[in-house]
Amino acid sequence: METLDTLSPGHRAIINDVAGEDAIAVRLMEMGLIDGEEIELLGRAPLGDPLEFLIRGYRLSLRSEEARRVSISRVD
Repeated sequence: METLDTLSPGHRAIINDVAGEDAIAVRLMEMGLIDGEEIELLGRAPLGDPLEFLIRGYRLSLRSEEARRVSISRVD
């Protein structure tokens, strides 16, 4: 199973699932990280954290720890 933190800049994926049922998982889903959504990694901060994504027409920054909870299928 591949997770969101493994994407390289410029690559896209489809979200399959958000792991967990805690407050962090709920917050990720509220930010638009839901099954079937396409997401693209725009870049990483110089030290690798946070990651910046494009989803639903807006930019979203996530910590690597949060991105690791989102399972994906690569598009390209």
